[in-house]
Amino acid sequence: MSTMPNGGLITETNRQYYAGAQGFTVPAATTQSVFTFTFDTELVLGNWDPAQVDYALNNFKLYGSTDGLTYVEIVPGSAFAGYGAYTVKINGEGQSIVTFLGGAIPATNVIVCQLKTLGGGNYGNEDAFGDTVEENYGGYSYLSLEDVVNNFMVAFVGYQKLIPNIKRSDVIFHAKRALQEFSYDTLKSVHSQELSIPPSLSVALPQDYVNYVRISRIDNLGVQRIIYPVNNLTDSPYNMPTQDSEGIPIQGNFGENIEGSSITESRWSKANTNLISQNYDQELFNQGMDWWGYNWGYGGYWSWGQQYGNDPQYSQYNGWFDMNEREGKVSFSSNLVNQLIILEYISDGLAYDLNSQVPKLVEDAIYAYISHAVLASRINQPEYIINRLKREKSTKLRNAKIRLSNIKLDEIVQVMRGKAKWLKR
Repeated sequence: MSTMPNGGLITETNRQYYAGAQGFTVPAATTQSVFTFTFDTELVLGNWDPAQVDYALNNFKLYGSTDGLTYVEIVPGSAFAGYGAYTVKINGEGQSIVTFLGGAIPATNVIVCQLKTLGGGNYGNEDAFGDTVEENYGGYSYLSLEDVVNNFMVAFVGYQKLIPNIKRSDVIFHAKRALQEFSYDTLKSVHSQELSIPPSLSVALPQDYVNYVRISRIDNLGVQRIIYPVNNLTDSPYNMPTQDSEGIPIQGNFGENIEGSSITESRWSKANTNLISQNYDQELFNQGMDWWGYNWGYGGYWSWGQQYGNDPQYSQYNGWFDMNEREGKVSFSSNLVNQLIILEYISDGLAYDLNSQVPKLVEDAIYAYISHAVLASRINQPEYIINRLKREKSTKLRNAKIRLSNIKLDEIVQVMRGKAKWLKR
């Protein structure tokens, strides 16, 4: 994203936002080899030649036209190949500067930069470039953490203001702490990943993982089926010392316990989900583990109340997961192998440093948090000011939670309609 401090203002044209495209027409009687593109998304260049592996790293394509009607990509072998390779440089305002190394583009020629979609296609004109834009939609709902810091320095620090002076590094520290605290229970900081469960029954935790929100299995209709934690069913031990015949841990050459593999995890990977959920079947009946029978007149199986008295928390067949913190993975029960899941988790909002995104609905609450944190950490501050800032911080945090709760009356009414049904006995 752009590093330009714009205070959350719109900086892209409609064509840049909706079509993911920006073009230049070289003025008459001139030539031009340097073009500055002002997308909110910075251009990433791996290589300009499609024959090179790094070309796939590009998040854009460049097209040229001599008449503004017919476009060709600027690659080796095209009509614009004579202008040679190009480079991309990001300036201090977050703008992307493209420089053609093989020569200047002639007058009246048109150069268009097309961002790629998340699916790998191109934005813009469907006939010329393919798919529609995706990557930079919805960005106006957020500001960067750098914008928050810049705005705070302008509005809250200075002569005859509550904070006469402060180092920018101190504001950045408290802003990061605010974003972390808000991310845990206030901000829309829930990230998600779509994953397939491999035969190992474990997937690695995301890089910016802090805590999980929900893990769901996706059925053939695309419907989420919630997977529940194992609770007291099993655990992933931190240490598995190898023991001698007396049960004493064995040490290696350096005096440390020799670690083995987890027998608990090995047994859990082979667990029969039906045994846990009490959802018994005919195979278990043949093993003498269920009271099944067959009604020849009805033409179906029946059972003698085998689920009577079972524990509701285990009465489901979507499977279970266990947070294996020793390995930094999520482990799943055996019935989920090769299943598609969605892992929803909380990030602390700081994975990408000052480019972290802050919802505008909580901007004021973050300013209040920083103000209180700054003055509360200084000596000889009047207690009544600290208390006032503390109350202001709490009030604005509560308002931010209400704003982000996204409660819609029509949706509540729709759900409550089902509560008006008569119960028959």
